[in-house]
Amino acid sequence: MWHLVCGDAAVEGVTFVLGQTAAGDSLRVLRDDLAVGPLADIEQPPCTDRAAFWSAVWPEAVQPTPDFSATLSDDARWLADLSRQTRPVTVWHGDSASEQLLLARVATALEHTDLPLWEVPCGSGDSRVASRRAVSMHAPAVLHTLYRPRLLEPARRRQLAGQWRAALLDNALVRRWSDGTFHGEDYGAIDASLLQFCPTEGQPLARLMADVMARCDGFFATDYFLFWRARELAAAGRIELTGAAGAHGYSGLQACLI
Repeated sequence: MWHLVCGDAAVEGVTFVLGQTAAGDSLRVLRDDLAVGPLADIEQPPCTDRAAFWSAVWPEAVQPTPDFSATLSDDARWLADLSRQTRPVTVWHGDSASEQLLLARVATALEHTDLPLWEVPCGSGDSRVASRRAVSMHAPAVLHTLYRPRLLEPARRRQLAGQWRAALLDNALVRRWSDGTFHGEDYGAIDASLLQFCPTEGQPLARLMADVMARCDGFFATDYFLFWRARELAAAGRIELTGAAGAHGYSGLQACLI
């Protein structure tokens, strides 16, 4: 059995549930945040457009810069090979758009096989900020109580595969998940939110990003993604960023409207 999670933050809890030995043999972490950035070439190594997106997002002050092309290509090839092996697959997911997209991506990879596909639902089913839960948001002991794998029936697998193909075709820049479906948009809503909460006098950029995160329904807007959008707004002359980069590339920065 393979156990798949979206992001390193979920590893501790899932390892606790599975046990160290079993997790070492079966746990696979896919780190790509599928909720943001173009998807059109994500299954086509060297994933040029998607790698370029993540290279732009990554803060220059945080070194070394990961080899995104290699990582994305490894994931694409590994998923393509799933249909040619014998292990069933279990996807752990919550209300993160990225987790839900991973489930849909895996369903597509296994679309023409008889390999069992299981899910471990760990969310509330509601992706709004007040009620959503990602796998990593549960304490390990709580996650253990949620470990009730469910076998995906053929109709659900077909539905999920259709959602993944639609997301690739749409190739939106942001994907929000609500009511069991994905909704694509450009960066406009996120940029507008950053501008809305940006003060006329300087305040820590981290505080501004936290204000946006706290109101971002439908997907988890990460610090690096929001920092990138802030840099883009600064380059466009909409906001001003001052100070020294600090930890994570942004902790020492102040932001204000121009």
